Amino acid sequence: MRQALPPWLQRQLASLRQQRSHALLLSGPPGLGQYELALELARVWLCERPSDQGACGACSGCHAIEVRTHPDLFVLLPELLAIELGWPLDPKTQDKIDKKELKPSQFIRVDPVRAALAFSQVTASRAAAKVVLIHPANRLNVESANALLKTLEEPPAGLRFILSTEAAHALPPTIRSRCLTQQMAWPTEPEALAWLAQVAAPGTPEPQLQAAWRASGGRPEAARQWLASGLDAALWASLPKRVAAGDLGPVREWPLAQQMGLLQQICHDLMSTAVGAEPRFFAAADLPPAPPLAALSAWQRDLVQAARTLEHPFQAALLHEAWALRARQALHSRP
Repeated sequence: MRQALPPWLQRQLASLRQQRSHALLLSGPPGLGQYELALELARVWLCERPSDQGACGACSGCHAIEVRTHPDLFVLLPELLAIELGWPLDPKTQDKIDKKELKPSQFIRVDPVRAALAFSQVTASRAAAKVVLIHPANRLNVESANALLKTLEEPPAGLRFILSTEAAHALPPTIRSRCLTQQMAWPTEPEALAWLAQVAAPGTPEPQLQAAWRASGGRPEAARQWLASGLDAALWASLPKRVAAGDLGPVREWPLAQQMGLLQQICHDLMSTAVGAEPRFFAAADLPPAPPLAALSAWQRDLVQAARTLEHPFQAALLHEAWALRARQALHSRP
């Protein structure tokens, strides 16, 4: 069953409905709800009985989107994400994946883009408009982006594009220049915590909601994922000082990307406190004493370099130990 948009996305939807641009780019950091907002906007445009509140959710058009079969909506996603979100792949690609002949891609290949361009030339089946939704647009490879340019600049009548991205800087300027960019809005902490309480398991304690909110850095979708992972409030609060002691044991089973994210969050908060700013991911009392800013800057550079190689086939246990040692060295540096 489709859930109602949270209030901060509902406000943005109301504004976006007034835009007349044929190509909208929803831009912001991960976890602000770009995909959810893009899909809801597509629903509104294709709904048979839209209202001031958005799509009706009951017409045949809304139902067709819910079951991923609307003939006037073409969704371009990386194959891994399409599988996760329940969007069908084309039969040939699905067959190759099923036979282990093809590995699901983390990027949007050119063949689906060409299929979207062919879709754009066909008359709408049931709605007044046709919609191509691309998420995340920064996952278009070079060939895919180039194939899209002409149609994105001069689309057929009635065709609208919704692109969303979590890394606008990674999009080619030629794509950005053809779109009207809308920056995603951040929710307030009270409304986000109220929303988290609604989507969390019944009886989830307030400290756990607050820990998920802190861990997300104020990004609601990321906070929901932290809640779903079973993040413990006491564990989260203890992690900065454990890491300072070289102890990454409590997060050993986390994916490497998540472990790296934790180290970067601790480094960020310590750099913030070192210059007199408020920490973002942890309470100030949970942080160890900050080493000299030069040591934190060097550690940050090392973390950025290590993050670039996360997809390399390194041995996870060795990386884990190396990161723990480097964190201890950095956080015990003295002038």
